[in-house]
Parts: sequence; structure tokens; C-alpha cells
Amino acid sequence: MPELKKYRLLSLLGHIVFWLLSIGFLMLQFYWVSGAGPLFSLHTILKALIVIGCFAAAVYINLYLLIPRFLKQKNYIFYVFWLVLMLATISYLVQLLFKYPLKFMLTSRQLEQFNSNIYSAFFFASAFYVGITSFLKFLKDWYLLQDLNLKYAKIEHQKLEAELKTLKGQINPHFLFNSLNNIYSLALTKSDRVPDLILRLSGLMRHILYDARENFISLGKELEFVDNFISLQKIRITEKANITYEIVGEVPKKMIAPLLFEPFIDNAFKHGLKNPGSNITISIKFEFPSPELLIFTLENSYCEPGSEETSYRGIGLDNVKKRLKHLYKEDEYSLNISKKGGIFTVALQLKLKE
Repeated sequence: MPELKKYRLLSLLGHIVFWLLSIGFLMLQFYWVSGAGPLFSLHTILKALIVIGCFAAAVYINLYLLIPRFLKQKNYIFYVFWLVLMLATISYLVQLLFKYPLKFMLTSRQLEQFNSNIYSAFFFASAFYVGITSFLKFLKDWYLLQDLNLKYAKIEHQKLEAELKTLKGQINPHFLFNSLNNIYSLALTKSDRVPDLILRLSGLMRHILYDARENFISLGKELEFVDNFISLQKIRITEKANITYEIVGEVPKKMIAPLLFEPFIDNAFKHGLKNPGSNITISIKFEFPSPELLIFTLENSYCEPGSEETSYRGIGLDNVKKRLKHLYKEDEYSLNISKKGGIFTVALQLKLKE
């Protein structure tokens, strides 16, 4: 509220200064045209006040009536019609006020000057005032719009940052819960691999807690995380599972949003390995057809409808969709998820960042 009051006060002072300067300029014009008499004579002041008063009427009718009602509504023909009619009326009114209220204060020579040329001068002078004030209004509206857009952008950025932090906070316990379950299952068998896997898990958590704080990180680091994550997930692989993981093409030195692939891979192992059938398949592929493009493809077997494992929904997949939407433009990524013939497929095309 204080800022609004300050803005209104400054706007009012700006209007007052503008019209005072206009009155002073017009008084000088009348003084130079008459060529005699004092500058601050009564009839010079009255003439300037009458002219500026009429011009001000034209300006504010245009600003607060014609522009909002016609111009901003894109009724251009009606706007031009009423604007010309208003200017003609104001110009005629100026002449009437000059001829009659000031009749006894003007000389016969001055009265003779009120002909069609003087009328045209008043018409174009009032049009000039309307034009210059309209330009100033549009300039002010443009500035306010830019300021509003800037404030809105800041608010949206703050909202985005808060939401991204919330999304990343959801990833950590979800990932940790699944990984600890895997290690716990192996620990029950007293396997010698447990210490190494705990060390790997420590490295993975370091990646999540520190590297993944940024919105974009090195692609190489993210692929290293994926490699370690897959190694950790293989704890629960049975002999009948067919697991393939490959990287096709040279890995470019680009940037990528962290933890995009972990939910998909996690779901693949979670649901794929629980398939009661004998054909358990998980295929993970990263392709780099160009230094700017990454194609991630994941396929895994899943339970057919009717079994207890039919749902692939969860915070992981929704999380990825939201983060992609927040961090990438619509033309920078393409995500397709489908289920057909007992195979769950994820295809993600992503434009890499510099």
C-alpha cells in the first residue's frame, strides 16, 4: 500500500508539472504573437488557462474514456470517429471561449484573428497534446507491464525452486528405501559383497545429496551414477533374468538434469523381476546420435492384468514428468511410456544442455 500511494502521488505531481509547463509555454506564445504588453497580463493568463483547460479535457477524455472503451477493445473505427469529433468540438469550444468571455479584454485586431486558420491551429494543437499524452500513457503501461512480468517471473522462479527442492526431497527417501532393502536381502545370506555394496551406496547417496543439488550436472557424472545404480540393483537378479545395459555412441561433455533415469530403472527392477513368468527381461540403452541429443530407451517385462503387480504408478514417474516440465522447454524433450504385450517401454529423447 505505501508503494501504491507513492506511485499515485508521483503520478499526480507529474500531471501538475506537465500542465504548468504547458501554461507557461502557451503564455510565451501569446506574448510573442501579440508583440506588446506585459508577459503576465490578465488576458494572457486567462487565454492560456482556457486553451490548456480545453486541451486537458481532450487529453483526459481520450485517456480515460476513448482508449479504454474503444482502442483497447480494438474498435479502431469507433475510436478514430469519436477522437476526431472530440477534437473538433474542443477546438470550436476554445474559439467560443475566446470570443465571448474574453471579448471585452481583446483588441479588435485580436478578434479578427479568429478565423478558419486559427480553428485549424487549435485542432492540430489539441491533437498534438492528445498524441503526446497517449504515447506517454502507452510508454508507462509498457513499463508497468515489464515490471509486472519481472515480478511474476521472480515469483514463478521462486515457486519453481521450491517445488524442485520438494521433488528432490521425495527422491532421496524413495531411492534409499529400495536400495537398503536390496542390501538387507543380501546381508541375510551373509554375502561377502555387502561391504562393497554399502560403499557403492555411499557413493550413490553422495551423488544425490551433493551433485544433484544443482538443476543441471555433468552427463558423465549422471551416467556413472546410473552404472553404479544398476550394479546395486542387480543384487536381486535371478539366473532366469535377462539384463542388458549399453551405451551407444560417444558420451558428449554436456549437462543434464540429475536423477531423471533412476525412477524408470528402479521401476524396471521392482516390477520386472516380480514377473511370475519365465521371460524376465530388462533392457536399458543410452544412445547419442549427435552431441546435442540423448535417447534413453528402457524395456522390461511386467505382470499381465489380473495379477497382483499391475500398477506402474508412483511418485517416481510423476516426479520425472514434473521435473522435465520445469527444467526443459516443450521442444527440448519427448517422453513416451507404454505397456503392450507384457513389455513396459520408456522412450525419452532429450536435448542436452551446454
